[in-house]
Amino acid sequence: MRVLQILLAAAALAFAGLIVFAIADGSFSEAGTWLTSEPWGLVTLADLYLGFVLSALVIWWFERRLPVALLWVLPIPFLGNVWTAIWFVFRLPHLRDRLARR
Repeated sequence: MRVLQILLAAAALAFAGLIVFAIADGSFSEAGTWLTSEPWGLVTLADLYLGFVLSALVIWWFERRLPVALLWVLPIPFLGNVWTAIWFVFRLPHLRDRLARR
């Protein structure tokens, strides 16, 4: 379990690094224009946001306190899967235990 948490944390850090690299490139609006003008770009965006919604649902169902659930769910559309990966790093043992009880 610990190895998986470390791998998820490393993946989140690597992904965050890619985001910083892309932001530093400075072509975000140009890339966004292309993304929204191409059919596969729209498919990619739809897939991304569907993943955000599914992640938010999993987090919502597993967090027992409303303020904690909101703390994790609300930033997902802005911070994306980096935020979701961080949640998994912290909650993976808890998820395993709750799923094993079923």
